[in-house]
Order: sequence, then C-alpha cells, then structure tokens
Amino acid sequence: MATRLYVGNLPYSATEEGLRQLFGQVGTVVSVDLPADKYTGRPRGFGFVEMDSTAEAEEAVRKFDGYTLDNRSVRVQIAKERPARAPGYRPPVERRYGLGGRREGRRPPGRGRGMAA
Repeated sequence: MATRLYVGNLPYSATEEGLRQLFGQVGTVVSVDLPADKYTGRPRGFGFVEMDSTAEAEEAVRKFDGYTLDNRSVRVQIAKERPARAPGYRPPVERRYGLGGRREGRRPPGRGRGMAA
C-alpha cells in the first residue's frame, strides 16, 4: 500500500523530477506532487511524495528529514489525511471575504448622517 509523505521547506527551484530522483534512492516513488501558486505559477515551497510501501516511506523520513537541498533544511514527515468535507461545502463568510466578513452596518453611498431618505 502506498504511503504519502509531506515534504516541506522546499526551495522554489525544486522540481518533480528532482524529488523523484532524490526519494528514489530509498525506494519506489509512485507519484510526486508540487502544488503551484495559482497567481504566479511558482511552486509553493512544499510538496507530496508517494512511496510504494510504508517501510520505504519511514526510511525516507529517517534519511531526508533535515536534509539540505539548495541551502534549505527540508522537512519530511508522513502526511496526515485531510478531513472529509460535506458535499457542497463552502467556507464561512469570514474566510471567503477576508477578516471581518461582510461589513455589517455599512451605509449605502449617498445616505450619510443627517440626510433625508
């Protein structure tokens, strides 16, 4: 059964092929995922590597946690499962519109104090 690893503090120059070769030293790499920023397209500084077995994943954690890659100390750990969300889930209003949510109590334009409605 494949085990997924979280790889954090990656340099922005890291590539999927580079991670595949690095983690291939300890076992079979099933997949590599480097999420990119949706605005810049640049890697976000973390990724996921899926190893073929749990033993290989644990060996990769022992060998590569604290490994220096392009002058950055890489963090490697077994990835935690994401909690399942209900179908049609949307974040609360505060998370969709920034801090404070929708600005409650805000007057519409042209209706300041002392003006007749």
